[in-house]
Amino acid sequence: MLIIDGLSRRFGPKIAVDQVSLTIQPGSFVGVIGRSGAGKSTLLRLVNRLIDPSSGRIVFDGANVSDLRGQDLRDWRARCAMIFQQFNLVGRLDVLTNVMMGRLNRIPSHRSLLKLWSEEDKAIALSALEQFDMAGLAAQRAEQLSGGQQQRVAIARALVQQPDIILADEPIASLDPRNTRLVMDALARINREYGITVLCNLHSLDLARTYCDRLVGMAEGRVVFDGGPSDLTDDVSRQLYGLEAGDVVDVELDVEVAPRGRVPAYAA
Repeated sequence: MLIIDGLSRRFGPKIAVDQVSLTIQPGSFVGVIGRSGAGKSTLLRLVNRLIDPSSGRIVFDGANVSDLRGQDLRDWRARCAMIFQQFNLVGRLDVLTNVMMGRLNRIPSHRSLLKLWSEEDKAIALSALEQFDMAGLAAQRAEQLSGGQQQRVAIARALVQQPDIILADEPIASLDPRNTRLVMDALARINREYGITVLCNLHSLDLARTYCDRLVGMAEGRVVFDGGPSDLTDDVSRQLYGLEAGDVVDVELDVEVAPRGRVPAYAA
C-alpha cells in the first residue's frame, strides 16, 4: 500500500503541491487529473523521489520512502518505475539496449557499462517487448521509431524493472489517437494482468473515465476531487477545469482488458 501523508513541495514562494494525502491500494489504476500547473507532475516526481518533499511523508509497505538515501533510494526508484511524456530514450541506442536500461539496478555497473547483458536479462527484455508487439524492432535505433512506438518501448523498460508501481506522467500527451489507444491499452494490460499499481496523469477526462478505476482531481496543488469515474460529473469537471472543461472531453474509447492475476514468468 502506498500512503501519501500531508505531502507538500515549495519552489521558492510557490506551493506546487499543498498538503496532499492519499492512500493508494495495491493493483489499482488511479488517474490524476486537473489543469496544467495543478501539481500533477510534481506529485508523481515526489513519489518517485526525483524531487524531495518540503514536508510530509511517502510510505510504502511500512517503509518511509521520504527518508531513503543512496542504494535504498535507487532500489525504490526501481520498484516505482517512471514513464515520461517525452519517452526519455537514448535515440542512438537500439531498442533492446534502451529496454535493458531498466535492469541497471539489478546488475553490476561494470557489466552495464560494457553492455555485458546476461542471457536471462536479454530474455526478460525481449519478453517485455513482445508484450507490446515491439520485439521485431529490438535491433532498430530508438530515434527511428514513431512516438507511439517509443512510448511502448519506454513502458517495456519500466516493466523489466519488475516494479510494484508505475508512475506515468502524461504518457499520451504528444500522441495521435491511434497511438494513444495503444499506449493506454498497454498500461491497462499491465495493471490488470500483472497487478502493478498505476498512477497516471491525464488531461483527457474521457480517457480517465475509460481506463481508471479511481480519479484524483487536483487544483492549485491540492486534491479537490477523489472518487470513481461515475462520480466525475459535468459539474465536477467544470470545477476542475473551468472554461477549459470542453477542451478535455474526447471521444470515449473502448478498452478490452484481461483478468487480473496472471503474472508472466519474467515479472515474478
